[in-house]
Amino acid sequence: MLATFEELGPVHPLYSTWSMVRHMELACRKIILPYLEPDEDAVGYSVHVTHLASTGVGDRVTARARLVQIEGRRIVCAVEAHNSREKIGEGTQVQMLVRKERLAEHIRAVTARRSGPGP
Repeated sequence: MLATFEELGPVHPLYSTWSMVRHMELACRKIILPYLEPDEDAVGYSVHVTHLASTGVGDRVTARARLVQIEGRRIVCAVEAHNSREKIGEGTQVQMLVRKERLAEHIRAVTARRSGPGP
């Protein structure tokens, strides 16, 4: 999961920030899934992360999340990522609790807008 952009190609042979954020968000999702009701889901709302250190190709990265706050529909996780030597990232990730049916309606509306007549 190197720093690579489709139109620019590889940037450098290091673990990318977007990969770290993806792994942190996955860790948060895994924490909350067992607690969701059958008619509930959660969607990403915000991510605030600092990439503290570089990680080279072949090093193992572990992302950890800790649930720190639930306020209404807002679920906040503290996140950290470590390689084999040190902490490489930290921050928070927020998800919003939603009803599955409401989310499905929202997705249908967004999809309809995208496929409808343009400006």
